[in-house]
Amino acid sequence: MATGAGLDAQLMAGAETTWGTAVTPDHSYEFNDESIKLDPTFLEPTGLRAGLKYKRASRVSISRRSVSGDFTLEHSTKGMGLLWKHALASSVTTPTSLVSPATEQVHTPGDYRGKGLTIQVGRPEPATGNVKPFTYAGCKIGSWELTVSDNAIPTLKLTVDGRSEATATALAAASYPSGAKVFSFANATLSLGGTAATASGKTTVTGGTAVATVVTEVSIQGAAPMSTDRFGIGNAGLKSEQLENDTPTITGSLSAEFSKAELYDHFTANDTLPLVLTLTGDPISTSGSNDLLEIILPAVKLKGAAPNVGGPDIVSMSTDFEAYSDESNPPIQVRIVSGDATL
Repeated sequence: MATGAGLDAQLMAGAETTWGTAVTPDHSYEFNDESIKLDPTFLEPTGLRAGLKYKRASRVSISRRSVSGDFTLEHSTKGMGLLWKHALASSVTTPTSLVSPATEQVHTPGDYRGKGLTIQVGRPEPATGNVKPFTYAGCKIGSWELTVSDNAIPTLKLTVDGRSEATATALAAASYPSGAKVFSFANATLSLGGTAATASGKTTVTGGTAVATVVTEVSIQGAAPMSTDRFGIGNAGLKSEQLENDTPTITGSLSAEFSKAELYDHFTANDTLPLVLTLTGDPISTSGSNDLLEIILPAVKLKGAAPNVGGPDIVSMSTDFEAYSDESNPPIQVRIVSGDATL
């Protein structure tokens, strides 16, 4: 039964064959919120006309149309591969089979050119109860943030830039992955140090040490700056494909209790350390594997770690870090083990 409220909303995405050409979205996501919107640029008249001091509506036009915004979702154990592929521009096309039905995806940074998503948001209309489709083509994920907080479900926030909005495209039928669950802070682990190595396209870290101090939140952000204003003559006010135009970054922070040896000393010594964040879920049938999300940053530097006394409570510190290239391993690897047969 329709409610006419956000309870009936849906969000779907699909990989475009040709950037900017909309496809029917085929991946449905349970999401928390979204802010994707059309951004028109209005040309306003500035000419002076005797006897008229207000701007004339007949001379106002729209010269450009663009799309921007973000959406946040709880990180599911299934169906997330497409989003990570486009967040990192990875080359993964099909998950690798493990013991059935478990599969593995290994995402590392790649080429954003030619990659695009069609994102469709179904927004319920209170007066009618109808879910109105808004379809956005030519979307690229320019930045993302994974947040793992104490007593909370890990979330992934994705910020997109797109080419066009259509409201006449039919609402796609939402179909969610069967048996999908979410990860939990209770099953998260964090380690620092060790040795990173890459073999057969997969990075591993050996000898890392689990962080012993109390960490209440881990946040990792990625950003790939792009030229998003490639409007030109003959494009009818629509942009050409967004292209990278500056150095991509991977940053993050740890909210933790003060630990001099474990965090602060690495900060002052300018140490370079591997960081591994692992979220483990339930067993995948009888495969012997569990649902897994693993983030490996082979070369991290702690760039801010100030412990301050704010009163009688436990002394805490917010530790900022940045991931770099060690010229041997990918600067980030996102590994997913799930029951997904496709991205």
